[in-house]
Amino acid sequence: MQNYDIAAYIWPAYSGDEERNHIFWPEGYGEWQTVKAARPFFEGHKWPRKPLWGYVNEADPYVMEMEINAAADHGVNVFIYDWYWYDNRPFQEQCLDNGFLKARNNSRMKFYLMWANHTASTTWHKPTAEMHTKIWNGAVDNATFDYLCDRTIEKYFSHPCYYKIDGKPVFMFYDVENLVLGLGGIKETLNAFERFRRKAIRAGFAGLELQLTVHCDDFMKRMLDEKTNIRDFINMKPFDSVTHYQYCDITSMNMPYPEILERVKAEWKFLDETIRVPYYPHVSLGWDPNPRYNYLVNNICTENTPENITKAFELAIDYHKSHSLKAPLITVNSWNEWTEGSYLHPDDLYGYGYLEAIKNLFVK
Repeated sequence: MQNYDIAAYIWPAYSGDEERNHIFWPEGYGEWQTVKAARPFFEGHKWPRKPLWGYVNEADPYVMEMEINAAADHGVNVFIYDWYWYDNRPFQEQCLDNGFLKARNNSRMKFYLMWANHTASTTWHKPTAEMHTKIWNGAVDNATFDYLCDRTIEKYFSHPCYYKIDGKPVFMFYDVENLVLGLGGIKETLNAFERFRRKAIRAGFAGLELQLTVHCDDFMKRMLDEKTNIRDFINMKPFDSVTHYQYCDITSMNMPYPEILERVKAEWKFLDETIRVPYYPHVSLGWDPNPRYNYLVNNICTENTPENITKAFELAIDYHKSHSLKAPLITVNSWNEWTEGSYLHPDDLYGYGYLEAIKNLFVK
């Protein structure tokens, strides 16, 4: 038994099972193609890196059995799957459906969904990444939203491994702007959430735990209509809780990890003062998106050693102890975001160092 639920995001692109992946990675094994092609941009740049498990297919249940054992043995007991809906159909569900859900040992872990409802662009396609050309819009209308709710409740919430808080399935949204835009406004979004909650109750659940990923203050000030910004909307309490997908400043600054942690303390204090829903603490493992690009992206996090990552988790524990939160949840970016330089997978740089850091803190 653990005192905390360590929930790591999964980027489900390390597979050739999704046909539309071939648009971005035509060699047929997903974004491993980009990882294998990574080169250093300057002396001392910590690329290329190699996965100790190899370039595995995470839509293979036998691979996921290995990864589940490694995660659970080291204290990572929840996976948050990035989940997509583009062009009126799911995108990259195979890693969850064919990998995790068919793994014979998936009872060792829980999972839940983060709807990555942002617009997809050529960022994933290295030859045209810098163009950021839009490919699919992540916004959906009310009819599609209702269909997705029904489908998600039936297909995922009912699975015994689905993560719940107080008997309520947890479902996270990534892009609140796109959500409100697609549904037609704030009032319509509130109504859509109420329909979603009623559907969950009719399906036999205690309700829903709707989460949102929060971002930096400039993002929170963005207007959703002529009167309401994102922070105002959150404080209407349509969401039951919030967390981060990445540390705010880690993606925008060329900074050592210890300095990032000082900014994290200030960010959490600011959230406590300005957000009226519970915040679940988050740990980011690093940031370096250069494998995806043909030019140098300067905002690189350095000194993200296992020792400094340990300090980040200790900070999250301290936050938990000082707040009355419903669940012992800590979110982590991520299990496998190789091309963003933020992953728990063992590699040839730190070995199992990140996983061992979690195990030393959380597995008794």
